Amino acid sequence: MSAPNTAPAQQHRHREASVPDSVGLSFPRLVRSEWIKLRSIRSTVWCYAILVLLTIAMAVLLGAVIDQGAGQMPQEAVNGGFVNINTVSVSLTALVVGVLGVLIITGEYGTGQVRSTFTADPGRTGVILAKAFVLALATFVVSVVSTGIGVAVSAGLQASKDIHPEFTDPAVWMPILGASVYVTLVALFAYGIGLLVRSSAGGIAITLGIFLVLPVILSIFAELTQAQWVADVATLLPSAAGAELYAYSYSGARDVTGLVLNGWGGFGVLAVEVVVIGAIAIAVARSRDV
Repeated sequence: MSAPNTAPAQQHRHREASVPDSVGLSFPRLVRSEWIKLRSIRSTVWCYAILVLLTIAMAVLLGAVIDQGAGQMPQEAVNGGFVNINTVSVSLTALVVGVLGVLIITGEYGTGQVRSTFTADPGRTGVILAKAFVLALATFVVSVVSTGIGVAVSAGLQASKDIHPEFTDPAVWMPILGASVYVTLVALFAYGIGLLVRSSAGGIAITLGIFLVLPVILSIFAELTQAQWVADVATLLPSAAGAELYAYSYSGARDVTGLVLNGWGGFGVLAVEVVVIGAIAIAVARSRDV
């Protein structure tokens, strides 16, 4: 009798183990390969198109509608209002790039293309980081450009009403830039979730649950129990910590008890969460079969 055939998964694992790491592509070539794949995916075009449309449309709409009253508002209120005009869309665009972050990795698992991807880099870490780099860079650039267009148009609309924010004030331009940093970190967070679960539906559900449902649950629980630690935990959620990145900081002490984050603190918390999720996802991806 002939020996039984080896299972396809075992054959692939043996081939993968027999390929030395030196055969894998260099990181720049991996980045180039992932860039080609990213721009060729239909969901990438749609998600970035929605991001651009929402960012510019919301800034233009609010810039045209909002009238704070020329000479009647203190400069700080004018600055804060302008920041809000150009960052109000972030809560929506973050969800869009969250979906994209999941799809760019789960799509490969769904089609089986991930086998070729990991064969090109047997160690897997390089190609995972290359995909994350391309996703982060593309998301940040698209967000910065669309936000810049929104700022330029909304500034002109507000100037027609004799409302002039102080663009040289870091309290104005840093939150606007922070909005792009936030959506980039959200995309990376979702990418890590997608790499962990390997399912488009599951990854999107978990990501949206963390950013939409979990804050509501903790808020209700904190309100019912009056437990400060619950409110502090809610402050450390990705959506709450990240919101500090694009929030205008008004002068004066805030009458808030418990844990309070500023822009840099929110960035630090969200960045750590992204790194932790990413590290766990990479460890799991390296240890399991495709």
